[in-house]
Amino acid sequence: MSRSWHVWQNRVRVAETPLGKGVFALRRFRKEQVVGVVQGKVVEDADYGSLYCMDLGGIRSLEPIEPFRYMNHSCDPNCELFNWDYGDQDTNPPTQLFVAALRTIQPGEEITIDYAWDASAAIPCLCQSQHCRGWIVDPIYLEEVRSYHQQLNTALVSGRS
Repeated sequence: MSRSWHVWQNRVRVAETPLGKGVFALRRFRKEQVVGVVQGKVVEDADYGSLYCMDLGGIRSLEPIEPFRYMNHSCDPNCELFNWDYGDQDTNPPTQLFVAALRTIQPGEEITIDYAWDASAAIPCLCQSQHCRGWIVDPIYLEEVRSYHQQLNTALVSGRS
């Protein structure tokens, strides 16, 4: 078991979803309440990347451990990540992130965050929320991604004619 699991085992659980594993609430969380702490290995490498890594700023990433490693994306998330500001980020950089509820979360509800990826990392979204953008991407890059794929589709169709 992970070192944080004993603290959060009565708050959340990892379970299967149609797209893999996810994190689910075992109790009710109020808006702005801390749901949990994302802990793991801090990696100081600007080129580091994995399926689960989270940006800590600069060249630092967090490779999270269970359970919050399995938080899925939603274009209409019920949680967000944040870190406490302990002063100078150079002398006291964050080593963990916190998960906070954006609205009331009921027991059994999946805990989701908006991955808000850069345009270069955008992939089609399968969240099926009413507000789905169609892409896992930061909303500020959405039009750029849509335009790029529209041009790509046009080029592919033109190439077949």
